[in-house]
Amino acid sequence: MKLVIIAGPPSAGKTSLTKQIVKRFRDEITIAFLKIDVVKAFEDIELRKEFGILTKKIYSGDLCPDHAGVMVLGDAVDWAEKSSADLLIVESAGLCLRCSPYLNQGLGIIVLSSISGIHAPEKMGAMVSLADIAIITKIDLVSQAEREVFIQKIREVHTKIILMETNALQGNSLNRLYNLIQNSPDINKDNLVLKGNPPLGTCTICVGKKEIGWKHHFGVIQKLDGQIAEYLYRGE
Repeated sequence: MKLVIIAGPPSAGKTSLTKQIVKRFRDEITIAFLKIDVVKAFEDIELRKEFGILTKKIYSGDLCPDHAGVMVLGDAVDWAEKSSADLLIVESAGLCLRCSPYLNQGLGIIVLSSISGIHAPEKMGAMVSLADIAIITKIDLVSQAEREVFIQKIREVHTKIILMETNALQGNSLNRLYNLIQNSPDINKDNLVLKGNPPLGTCTICVGKKEIGWKHHFGVIQKLDGQIAEYLYRGE
């Protein structure tokens, strides 16, 4: 079974891209789709109704959506495999700019909207720097100069990323992506791990403490007068 993980900020065009991939392969292979979101999602319903593919969704609720993704991906691979899927597509919630949902196998795709601002790629950290492929959407809404600057910003974050520009609603210029998916190796589910390191640790804010100021908290903390990435651990 092949694996594709699609990440990106909200409204970048992740679901539109997913639909183009499903349209391309639905008559050749069995596709399973998992949507990870926080409170509400309808993508699974849309894809099941439009294309008749296998779909599931998970709500992370109080848990970080990227952390929830790590928790459920093992079960998702088992579910897709038992359903005889040839391709599993996972669409992330796209909300956390510190985490990265990509694994050491399969293809990691970041979807970026060209109208999100030229500095957007620099703000997304591992979601861009650990991706295999960057799909730039809504290219018809910006000038050529803006597109070129946007591409340059992506390359500054990840020099070796494979870049493609498209209007995902029409699905133009995606043949290279389809070839990459088609030629990607099958995954070995016994050796699936995160491609990058997750955030440093769970803090007391994550588990519900509301007080303001580092003196009220334990675990990995940070002070205003500390250097960038200078962390202090309080507690046992």
